[in-house]
Amino acid sequence: MFVTPAYAQAAGNAGAGAAFAQFIPLILIFAIMYFLMIRPQQKRVKQHREMVAALKKGDHVVTQGGIIGKVASVRDEELEVEIASGVKVRVVRGTVSQVLNKTEPVAANA
Repeated sequence: MFVTPAYAQAAGNAGAGAAFAQFIPLILIFAIMYFLMIRPQQKRVKQHREMVAALKKGDHVVTQGGIIGKVASVRDEELEVEIASGVKVRVVRGTVSQVLNKTEPVAANA
């Protein structure tokens, strides 16, 4: 009828272990989400940022709107893209989705 101290201590410790065991699946789900979704997206954003920062005059680019053109001039946050002979449009750097072919620096003739 009376609970001995040994039983009371065992019940208290079992509750703490059971509570921690309930959080293990949540921790595992977060870890899986991080490695399958968050980390690859961060890598793609970093690659895009580096690509946009490396744009220079003469590069052929594709914008997010599907416009293909050649970079005519580079400013801080804008590019001037020539989409046809004599037709230039200004686009925001961040809207460039792909660089088709980069211009190579001219090698010095020895």
